[in-house]
Amino acid sequence: MAYGPHTDEDRAAMRKAIGVASVDELFADIPEAMRASELRLPPPESEAELAGRLQRLSERNRVDLVSFLGAGVYRHFIPAVVDQILLRGEFYTAYTPYQPEISQGTLQTIYEYQSMMAELTGMDVVSASHYDGATATAEGALMSCRATRRGRVLVSRGVHPHYRQTLCTYFGGGDLVADEIPLVAEGPAAGTTDLAALERMLADPERPVAGVVVANPSFLGLLEPMAQAGRLAHAAGALFVSVVEPVSLAVLAPPSSYGADVACGEGQPLGIPLAYGGPYLGILACRESLVRQIPGRLVGMTKDVDGRRAFVMTLRAREQDIRREKAASNICTNQALCALAASIYLGAIGPHGLRDVAALGAARAAELELALAEAGAPRLHSAPYLNEFAIRVPNAHEVHRRLLDRGVLAGLALVEAEPDDPSLADALLVCATEVTTADDIEVFARALCDEIERQHQLSLPGLAEDAR
Repeated sequence: MAYGPHTDEDRAAMRKAIGVASVDELFADIPEAMRASELRLPPPESEAELAGRLQRLSERNRVDLVSFLGAGVYRHFIPAVVDQILLRGEFYTAYTPYQPEISQGTLQTIYEYQSMMAELTGMDVVSASHYDGATATAEGALMSCRATRRGRVLVSRGVHPHYRQTLCTYFGGGDLVADEIPLVAEGPAAGTTDLAALERMLADPERPVAGVVVANPSFLGLLEPMAQAGRLAHAAGALFVSVVEPVSLAVLAPPSSYGADVACGEGQPLGIPLAYGGPYLGILACRESLVRQIPGRLVGMTKDVDGRRAFVMTLRAREQDIRREKAASNICTNQALCALAASIYLGAIGPHGLRDVAALGAARAAELELALAEAGAPRLHSAPYLNEFAIRVPNAHEVHRRLLDRGVLAGLALVEAEPDDPSLADALLVCATEVTTADDIEVFARALCDEIERQHQLSLPGLAEDAR
């Protein structure tokens, strides 16, 4: 049964009206190699057979690993109340609240999310409906270009590589440029954003900069000199875009305190479980003077004609729907359910609870650092960190693979994320949170010690064959 009511004659008339011979011509701008191909589905199966197939597929997932993987998405304890409320039908099936008279519940949840995130970041305005941290960061960079009428941004290499790639994709369709700020190569500040290089890049009068994008903590887990970077950006007439990790804001200075114009990041740590890439939640906030530049939805609280509290869509440019070439953004997926999860999580644990989550993760990370150093894997950098850091491990990629066989997910082999950086070739990025236990750390340290010893044996002449 066809899903559409149009006949072949209807379709032919529509193609004639717009001047194309086939539907395929409408997708000519997409490279042929990237277009959808014909679906090759297996023959149909009965419900019982299909259930068996899915069961076998699910058994391929590893759920028995002791995990130290972070790299932008983090394991946290999620109170049961989060899922309990999310599964209510009025929230679970709600979509964009176009009609306020029947969408008060959804509008209120977005308002509460915006209010909590404004308090957490210290920013004046928080938008909703951003897909994830990468797209929110790209939107923040675009905001700086619109506000300054300049077309160049500087992005620290300490920003997550996926975020940098997404930003470059956004900028690749026009005359905008994104240049990378290098990291300090050596010394006590190694691994952090090179402020001297940033100052030189900002000083080029022929290439004015719209915005400077720096992450704190960085992708490598290090705490960046945000106040200094912000001052350099503002001195050059550029905006300062801060990429944040929301749980860390319970113990670190908020973006507002060091002059950030835009704050963005990934909201997954706030009550959203780990998944295969999503759905997650993009955080995007700014100071009030930039409110007309921020894409997405802003919900406000008012009173109805009877004086009762009511919630309304305060700002949402209609050109996102009908004048797309004038839109601040064409990416406006409604992430209200994920925003609600973040709101319930924050409401459930409260400000003191969030501070405990951040502080306990930092304490566990300090224990992890000590245990791994004793196992023969010291930190790669000496700059301060919160709960994530890189360690030096010979033949890190192979060690990472072998540790999987021992039930340990040893973080991320950085050569996979940053293949062009030789300083990270023999490094693992490891993370601890409040759910990391002392037993987990002991298992990891013991297994890593054995693997490092094995690598040492393989490097000794005459012993390599025996070690194999």
